[in-house]
Amino acid sequence: MKKIGFLSFGHWSPSPQSGTRSAGDALLQSIDLAVAAEELGADGAYFRVHHFARQLASPFPLLAAVGARTSRIEIGTAVIDMRYENPLYMAEDAGAADLISGGRLQLGLSRGSPEQVIDGWRYFGYAPGEGQNDADMGRRHAEVFLDVLRGEGFAQPNPRPMFPNPPGLLRLEPHSEGLRDRIWWGSSSDATAVWAAKLGMNLQSSTLKNDETGEPFHIQQAKQIRAYREAWKDAGHTREPRVSVSRSLFALVDDRDRAYFGRGDSQDQIGFIDENTRAIFGRSYAAEPDKLIEELKADEAVAEADTLLLTVPNQLGVDYNAHVIEAILKQVAPALGWR
Repeated sequence: MKKIGFLSFGHWSPSPQSGTRSAGDALLQSIDLAVAAEELGADGAYFRVHHFARQLASPFPLLAAVGARTSRIEIGTAVIDMRYENPLYMAEDAGAADLISGGRLQLGLSRGSPEQVIDGWRYFGYAPGEGQNDADMGRRHAEVFLDVLRGEGFAQPNPRPMFPNPPGLLRLEPHSEGLRDRIWWGSSSDATAVWAAKLGMNLQSSTLKNDETGEPFHIQQAKQIRAYREAWKDAGHTREPRVSVSRSLFALVDDRDRAYFGRGDSQDQIGFIDENTRAIFGRSYAAEPDKLIEELKADEAVAEADTLLLTVPNQLGVDYNAHVIEAILKQVAPALGWR
């Protein structure tokens, strides 16, 4: 069995060709798609976070709203750029959203990706410490976030508070028990996957990875997952970790699908995410269901993961994206043993 959810970047554009014309459209349609996905039997509704872009940005109001409108589906991010985050304020927001959803939050974090602006985190008031870079800063913010999620007191109480305090040091409120075990790290390298395992975070691996061996994307990603699981075992954690991968998957079942995505097979692509980092971008899959099933059988990383996130073209509208999800759930997943 494999959990299957969707991942939306929440793009919006005032273009007449877009079904998502404004930020309000992107947010409200995201909620509607999560409701539709739950009704179809999907397991997760995940959202990407990008700053200074016409995409979803501040995740917690959206996550709380989805939590209030749904009852079963997991609600998450993939990913929040921790270079921009105040980890203590974020812990309060996350605790509130998790309590509203009844403990269904699955938060994916990361050091971030190429940005719309130069060093955008500086505009949010953050700067790396002495001898650190922005990636170090993002990981440090994540470590503080993980620490406060444990729910242990750390702040000295005021001897003359406005309201009575419980005894001892104070923790952040609201605290949501169990959320610490539902934090994921979006890793593009083998080394950061191992680091995430040592800290007890689940692993999110997307369609972009540092090209560390020159092998096909899915093989490199599968090796990353195995290295993560080995590091998890070595760290002695008592629970089973979770691993997700994301894929662009389209079962061509009607004329709309063929018009949008029936242009033939794509291939892995090589590029650079900064001046020094060579990256490999995984292919998209678009084929008739029988062919798509056979192609996915050969994807080693999808086989390794317990959770699959379907990246959706959100600007095509809620109804069409629900159709995309339903086609995978009903015409592809059962043949692969995922349902």
